[in-house]
Amino acid sequence: MSKTHIPGLHHVTAISGPPQPNVDFYTGVLQQRLVKKTVNFDDPGTYHLYYGDYAGTPGTILTFFPFADAGPGRAGPGMASAYAYAVPAGEFDGWMERLAEQAIDFDGPTERFGHRVITVRDPDGAPVELVETDRVTDDPLDGFHSVTLWLRDLAPTAKLLTDVMGYEDRGSETVDGVERLRLAAPGDAKGTVVDLMRSDAPSIGRPGAGTIHHVAFRAEDNDTQLAWQEAVQTAGHSVTPVIDRQYFNAIYFREPGGVLFEIATDPPGFATDEPVETMGQSLMLPAKYEGMRDRIERVLPPLKGAA
Repeated sequence: MSKTHIPGLHHVTAISGPPQPNVDFYTGVLQQRLVKKTVNFDDPGTYHLYYGDYAGTPGTILTFFPFADAGPGRAGPGMASAYAYAVPAGEFDGWMERLAEQAIDFDGPTERFGHRVITVRDPDGAPVELVETDRVTDDPLDGFHSVTLWLRDLAPTAKLLTDVMGYEDRGSETVDGVERLRLAAPGDAKGTVVDLMRSDAPSIGRPGAGTIHHVAFRAEDNDTQLAWQEAVQTAGHSVTPVIDRQYFNAIYFREPGGVLFEIATDPPGFATDEPVETMGQSLMLPAKYEGMRDRIERVLPPLKGAA
């Protein structure tokens, strides 16, 4: 096993309000597939919804804990503040046209590190960025482009990402008082970019609907994950034991700026408990909750258009 650098993002997990508008937006407007309909393993009375490409490829997965009574959140320093999808080559103008035809407002386009960016808001007000890229694919969106971390001090987080996790400095720019440092994992995986942002605008973050809960990075297998666990601990960060999340194993730690990081394994993947062809159609439960299925299904609201 060769541990030289993190390949890129595995998934991003966020908090939403009621689940139905969330499903409608991400499967409808953004044309993502609901690849897994399960429950919060720590709160089985709540859905855990996973969106991604057809196969549920690491680097395409956006997950939500939808709470019907969640109050509105607000991003601020010490939080991940935005996730960005990669728009395939030649499709950026088409995305703007489709959003306009559906009467969906978006901000931009603006330019960031030489590429156009637009920002649309999901039903809970979370900023969803679409970034123009040169990659060619038949998918409507090519998985994640990046995630943005809002920090008071960029240097400690940059040191973790570069010195420990193998990211490379790709330059910085300051626009309208917002300083942005771009780091990228070597290679051509999906979701290789992490932007570190510092803003002069006063803001106090508040978790809630429309905010990001944590950012997960990829480990190719279990042995690689254990090596990253040791490396992060050696760098002075407190890391959890390995936790079985059914579709991947996970370890968690807080980076110096306060954002919750996860390192998740690629295997076993989302087809471990149902065929790829029917992923997302049925409620899938871990074994420990299977005996509670009837009770759980009575509590969870039905979802339309989630197949």
